[in-house]
Amino acid sequence: MLKVKKILLDDGPGLSAILNESNAKELEIYPKDRIKITNEKTKKSIICKVEITNNSKKDFCSLKKGEIGMPSDSFEKLQVKENDKVKVTPAKKPSSLTYIKNKFQGKALQEKEFKEIISDIVKGAYSDIETTYFVLACAAHPLSDKEVVGLTKAMVASGKELRFQTKKNPIILDKHCIGGVPGNRTTPLIIPIIAAAGLTIPKTSSRSITSPSGTADTMEVLCNVDLHIKDLYKIVKEHNACIIWGGALELSPADDIIINVEHPLELDFEGQMIASILSKKKSAGSTHILLDIPYGKGAKVEKKQHARRLQKRFETIGKKIGLTVKTMLSDGSQPVGKSIGPLYEAKEVLEILENKVEKKHDQRQKALEMAGIMLEMAGQTKKGKGKEKAEKILSSGAALQKLQEIIKAQGEKKIPKNGKYSYEVKAERKGTIKSINNKHISDLAFILGAPKDKAAGLILNKKVDEKTTADETLFTLYSNSKLKLDYAKIFLKNNTVYELSKQ
Repeated sequence: MLKVKKILLDDGPGLSAILNESNAKELEIYPKDRIKITNEKTKKSIICKVEITNNSKKDFCSLKKGEIGMPSDSFEKLQVKENDKVKVTPAKKPSSLTYIKNKFQGKALQEKEFKEIISDIVKGAYSDIETTYFVLACAAHPLSDKEVVGLTKAMVASGKELRFQTKKNPIILDKHCIGGVPGNRTTPLIIPIIAAAGLTIPKTSSRSITSPSGTADTMEVLCNVDLHIKDLYKIVKEHNACIIWGGALELSPADDIIINVEHPLELDFEGQMIASILSKKKSAGSTHILLDIPYGKGAKVEKKQHARRLQKRFETIGKKIGLTVKTMLSDGSQPVGKSIGPLYEAKEVLEILENKVEKKHDQRQKALEMAGIMLEMAGQTKKGKGKEKAEKILSSGAALQKLQEIIKAQGEKKIPKNGKYSYEVKAERKGTIKSINNKHISDLAFILGAPKDKAAGLILNKKVDEKTTADETLFTLYSNSKLKLDYAKIFLKNNTVYELSKQ
């Protein structure tokens, strides 16, 4: 028997526990092994990955012999108290690891095998290395459509599912972009347009993954995005929509764990990306989805041929899991709007809804096109007439009013000031903007502190095909850290952001 000691360490993915070196030797347990911990009072058990401490000053934790250290997640899951006694025994590796080994050797996986793998990932039965093993196995041998369907269903089954569809309200709309293009903030424009038209569109969004600001990061400038499910249902019932962060709702939780593996490795494999997006949409209660696939130099998808293949796969797989998916291809060769970073993207959204920008503004036009397609999908207009109706809703101020309702319902916030420090980047000569490097724009925003610093980012003065004179401002950098702004200036000396045509 070991005595429980609560420790202030993060479990990370899955559950963990820490053993004193002496106890570990007695039990023949080694670092990263699995152990079964049983609460002697309740007989409840959990499976944890184990770390071992030797109590040296340089070690991460100090435990006496006879103690077991448990981080808060493990502590609460087992429902124990300080000094409670628990029984510790070695635990076997999950049998589902055999399926991953088979996949790594090129064998296709069945839906039931995906369900077991995903269930074990969510339960924390895998180590980080084993989860990475699964991701790389699926990368080494790309998933077929049948496998993507199986993986998607398994990911949906691993978490909660929202329900908005009724007999009177059979169509629940949603939209999504595969990402990779900075400044592509159409969601806060489209959602209020659709909701103002009387359609239901609950939007659960992500925080930044590959861009300097996710939709949730941008909306968080304006209002609270971390809501309880009861509040979510209430807001959607009253206002037809919401725009919230989906991470706290336990929708397809395996997806977040897999993304945490892919992100530092800069991986984004096609089959897993499709399963990731569609599982989240299915879990969020959507029935009809418009999917934006930007392509072009510097985008996540560079070739039109690849974009076309993705279109077909999304629509085919969506149908097989009970979703109506429509896709559109868009220009991903440069930032969509002129603002990069949470605060500046939020301000640009408000300017568009307040009708303070030109009608040909790129972000405005893209949002109207997408909203128009969605109105047609829902049967509100005839084919080809959706954009016209969307423009009327936007121009009338109804979309602005709807967004203001949503912001108030979610908990309005005071909009912060621009970054304390700024720097204007000027053109060295006159010319025409030939291209803008998406990756370098994103890199700059991250260096400046986005998205954690809501006021870090860039405002672009020029887009592709626009002319500039010598010493005219191309873009402006903002940050609340002088040091980060200085780092951004160093980055600019070594990397090209704007390419001008030859004179």
